[in-house]
Amino acid sequence: MQTVTSHTFGEGGASLPRKTTARGTAYFEAGDGETLILIHGVGMRLEAWAPQIEAFAKTHRVFALDMPGHGASEKIPAGSTVRDYVAWFGCFLEDLSIARASIAGHSMGAIISGGAVATFSDRITRVAYLNGVYRRDAAAKAAVLARAEAIRKNGVDAEGPLERWFGEDPESQRARELTRTWLEMVDPEGYAIAYAAFAGGDEIYADCWPSVECPALFLTGSGDPNSTPEMAKQMASVTPKGWARIVDGHRHMVNLTAPEIVNALMSEWLTSREKPR
Repeated sequence: MQTVTSHTFGEGGASLPRKTTARGTAYFEAGDGETLILIHGVGMRLEAWAPQIEAFAKTHRVFALDMPGHGASEKIPAGSTVRDYVAWFGCFLEDLSIARASIAGHSMGAIISGGAVATFSDRITRVAYLNGVYRRDAAAKAAVLARAEAIRKNGVDAEGPLERWFGEDPESQRARELTRTWLEMVDPEGYAIAYAAFAGGDEIYADCWPSVECPALFLTGSGDPNSTPEMAKQMASVTPKGWARIVDGHRHMVNLTAPEIVNALMSEWLTSREKPR
């Protein structure tokens, strides 16, 4: 396995050293214990999980992955759907001989996580769905499809996501600037492929939740305009061991803007075998 050279970016935001699977997935690994796998969203890279890696590597064997076409991971073909990203994740489990894992995904990573628990439930111990979409209404669907088409034609627009993902509070500004840097670093083609899959992916696994038997956390920010609190509550209501947690005053990048709260809620999830009271 190959280690990718480290570099730095942002204000103290050092990149993490990567290994690469035989099929081209870059990942960072730390810690010992039960396996926890983290998957970021479109336009990001595995460093977007830095606060969670730091916290959970003390108690778990943590893998943070670069999604295809992001960070140092190889792209998958244009026209790929969410199902192809789920298959990619299955290949990662096979390549590292991981029999079972807890999986947490953010945004597009959440959709992949939902697809994973629907597709190979026997290998998923528990699932956390952070800031993930569910059955967009007609207006939201039209808006995300329009953004996907604009990205295909014009490339990456960093300002639009930043306006949706962050408030103007001072506490969010460092996370905002790090996120801007990641968006500016992303491979435009990999970004466009992933965003097209994301735009069409909200209903592919939407029917799976009533049959998911493992503990399932649905978490979002109260101000997330697209991965809304209502979506999280709807998914939790139909999942036998599912529960929703809404972080007040935060938007889409809540794991960066409220890391202590998110880490506490994920710790609850990682130690729960049933739905918390």
